[in-house]
Amino acid sequence: MSEATQIARGLEGVVVARSSISYVDGRQGRLIYQGYDIRDLAEHATFEEVCFLLWHGRLPDSGELSSLREQLVAARPLPSGVVSLLASVPGRSPMAVLQTAVAALGLYDAEADDNGREANLRKSVRLTAQMASVVAAFHRLRRGLPVIEPDPELDHAANFLYMLTGQRPDPTSARVMDVALTLHADHEFNASCFAGRVTASTLSDIYSAVAAAVGTLKGPLHGGANEQVMRLLMEIGEPERAAEVVQARLAARERIPGFGHRVYKTWDPRALILKRFSEELSRLKGEPRWYAISLAVEEAVRSAKDLYPNVDFYSASVYHLLGIPVDLFTPVFAVSRISGWTAHLLEQYADNRLIRPRAEYTGPMELRYVPVEDRPPHTAA
Repeated sequence: MSEATQIARGLEGVVVARSSISYVDGRQGRLIYQGYDIRDLAEHATFEEVCFLLWHGRLPDSGELSSLREQLVAARPLPSGVVSLLASVPGRSPMAVLQTAVAALGLYDAEADDNGREANLRKSVRLTAQMASVVAAFHRLRRGLPVIEPDPELDHAANFLYMLTGQRPDPTSARVMDVALTLHADHEFNASCFAGRVTASTLSDIYSAVAAAVGTLKGPLHGGANEQVMRLLMEIGEPERAAEVVQARLAARERIPGFGHRVYKTWDPRALILKRFSEELSRLKGEPRWYAISLAVEEAVRSAKDLYPNVDFYSASVYHLLGIPVDLFTPVFAVSRISGWTAHLLEQYADNRLIRPRAEYTGPMELRYVPVEDRPPHTAA
């Protein structure tokens, strides 16, 4: 390549494909799913409707929505072999467990290697249902508690909280969980989505592609930020300490988790919705401290760095108030994002081209082989 080659580190700003699934308007602070503003969907739609929208490009009619709900309910139970696997693995890394379980689910699916659209749609439904079941079952098993059977009368979000905590959620908690899943469902060509599409572009199966996406989400620069936010809130402890802790971290050149975004140059619209829910749940649960600390951190960071919260910041206190353990925050992200991942994989399979970028080579060119007995001893620089 020539000396004039322009390198886009991290592929920042590089458009690599056309997609109709979602669009991030970073300047206006908007997120669009298949033409619908996220604020409209969060206000009116259910997560099941959003799944259908992402997969089919339109909202379902009443019959289609009923059918999808029935399919999700039927797909919730896990193969016994996967439950045994979850009971036997070390529980140190829930995301590593989730990635392993996704790959294992493919072993029990007779359609795993069928890359036709209809087969992949059926697998998308199964994966969406079973991702939630995996996270809930793993948590119960690692605590020495029995796995809770899904309740067919509950919708996807409420059933997930029920299987996780053993208690049927109150209507507000169920609705907040449902909206949180909608808000995290897709976000254009983020790192995990792109990793899944790269895998699918080789015509590997959808389970392998989702496992690649889960492994990518596991990284702290992508999916782990909400965990870091909650640990920061716990470290601060009281709203009055927020400015002091933020200033100390910034002085040490440490990033404040949950602030700033590669694309958004203003408020992340998802963060605004979650901020409202954080305040609402704080009142409902009688735990005003977490919202108060979050608000104080937001004010301190805005004052010092003029950065806006992203989706991870207020999702931390929301998940905590819903009774979700901190180390499950990122797996819960995946419980939602599986809907968007599978939508992108369906799109990739439908108009596939192997994703194979180039690199600018910076190594030597004219070296010649020297027999090992003639090579001088290597000395470290």
